Amino acid sequence: MSDIPPTPQERRRSRRFFSFVFLLLAILLFIGGTAALLYWLFSEYSGIRNIWLIACGAPFVFVVVAVIIIFNLYNRFGRPLEKMFNAIDAVAEGDLSVRVPENTSGMFSDLNKRFNNMIAELERAEQQRRNLTADIAHELRTPLHIIQGNLEGVLDGVYQPTSEHINNTLSETRLLTRLVNDLQILSLAETGQLPLHPTRFLLADLLHDLAASFSSEAATLGIELKTSLTDPRQEIMADYDRLQQVLSNLVSNALRHTPAGGKVAIETEPASSAEKSTRIVVWDSGQGIAPADLPFIFDRFWRGDKSRRDRTHSGLGLAIAKQIIHAHGGKIEAKSVAGSGSSFMIELPKQLQSAIKEYSQE
Repeated sequence: MSDIPPTPQERRRSRRFFSFVFLLLAILLFIGGTAALLYWLFSEYSGIRNIWLIACGAPFVFVVVAVIIIFNLYNRFGRPLEKMFNAIDAVAEGDLSVRVPENTSGMFSDLNKRFNNMIAELERAEQQRRNLTADIAHELRTPLHIIQGNLEGVLDGVYQPTSEHINNTLSETRLLTRLVNDLQILSLAETGQLPLHPTRFLLADLLHDLAASFSSEAATLGIELKTSLTDPRQEIMADYDRLQQVLSNLVSNALRHTPAGGKVAIETEPASSAEKSTRIVVWDSGQGIAPADLPFIFDRFWRGDKSRRDRTHSGLGLAIAKQIIHAHGGKIEAKSVAGSGSSFMIELPKQLQSAIKEYSQE
């Protein structure tokens, strides 16, 4: 039979008891040591005869001095530590809104700031987890209801098992499959377990494949799609399929948010630092991203359409793109001006193998 762990109240009482015992022992040691020292200094061997006066006055002086010192020590150390312990107990009970005062003594000020920052990050992560759960439930609810409604309608004779109803149901199952696959990729990437298969290839080949994949869609939408390379012979070391997945998502988003007559481009530029070997830019002349939305575009299930009427996209594409680039040891960032288009910059490192090793160890 396992022992029952102590409750937070019992832990607080235990700490207070040991603190009281510690302070009592400290007072006794201080008084005893000081009395012994003064007795030696002012004894009859030192030429002072009025031992009774010292014996009567010394304890009072000792107690007053001890109380002042202990009070100061408690204000400087005991009270901040007590607030810290209470905050830790509150966090252990699940209260992530607790904070400790930061305007304390210099010794605890930095500690309290770091503690508050840690709790703020935990609170943010917990809120993200709750939002993720709500978003997943929202994304799964609609296709499941459609599938359930179609099947029940066929069983009840309301719908005939025609190709149209069967295709509608099949489309919803494909949407569910894509959503589950995206969630699995994102989960593996965030935990450093996404398998990568790096190879050396020409960057021009990748851009050519992208242009061939989206040329017909761009032509149908009346959008000019172009590619530009600073060095047609440039080779990079990366997972070809994963990098193509990232760029395909960026190009697809750019085409979707660019009106007819606009432009979408995939370009390469010189790297911004010596540690980076490749810089790829995807830009468009579309509607752009609102400044309030720009910090959140790489979050899970983020969509510019707050009504979520577009059900063909899961809202995980940019989150997956960020994690794939991070797995390569690179970085991705976005710049946009509302009404003037957007640009996404990707930078990959020269030492890809060491970057992948660091990623897998996270």
